[in-house]
Amino acid sequence: MSEKVGCRVFENEEGLVAECLRTKSHVSTGCAAGIFLAKEQMVELLTAMCYENPMKRPKSIVDVGCGIGGSSRYLARKYEAQCQGITLRPVQAQMAEGLATSQGLASKVSFQVADALNQPFPGAQFDLVWSMESGEHMPDKAKFVNELARVAAPGGTIIIVTWCHRDLSPSEESLRPDETALLKKICDAYYLPAWCSTSDYVKLLQSLSLEDIKAEDWSQYVAPFWPAVIRSALTWNGFISLL
Repeated sequence: MSEKVGCRVFENEEGLVAECLRTKSHVSTGCAAGIFLAKEQMVELLTAMCYENPMKRPKSIVDVGCGIGGSSRYLARKYEAQCQGITLRPVQAQMAEGLATSQGLASKVSFQVADALNQPFPGAQFDLVWSMESGEHMPDKAKFVNELARVAAPGGTIIIVTWCHRDLSPSEESLRPDETALLKKICDAYYLPAWCSTSDYVKLLQSLSLEDIKAEDWSQYVAPFWPAVIRSALTWNGFISLL
């Protein structure tokens, strides 16, 4: 049986968060609770777009770059599915386990320290392969995408939400010098490797013969939300989440 994996690439999940914040009058970009609520709404919209048929529900999920497991817990609860999260940070895995236990989800979700570029899973295992803002941390984008596809089950779905630079025009060989300089500042501040474009991700997915590849550009929504992202990163909880 041929492997058919539907993929959706979203340029930046913070874009939809900004959209949600503007449509909910009681949510403020300066309010941590509002940010968490908006992110939950964002995940809801993402999954709704990929699972329009309510009969198609993932039973097994992997959260690649899970952080402290917010997406894992949400998806496991929403779909009554088994979810495994992986992160490079032992402290994040420990916090994620504690939160899952406190929320009564210890039997549904599990977390381990593992490399997204060399995942500790057999191939064709997960109905939903979820990567929320982890792609920008990957030094080898081709290997990252290949691993996502490898662990996806036939007929499964891959969702990648990541930071990208703009697509180049046919006449361009690289970004402008000012754009390159700005990206360097961002990468230095967040300890990120080189970025790629949305079209680069699409080409990588196409090279693996995946089907139903869709891309969405939410960059127009990012700017209004970045001040809140920066403020949250400067809090103690934000600092801890980066460890």
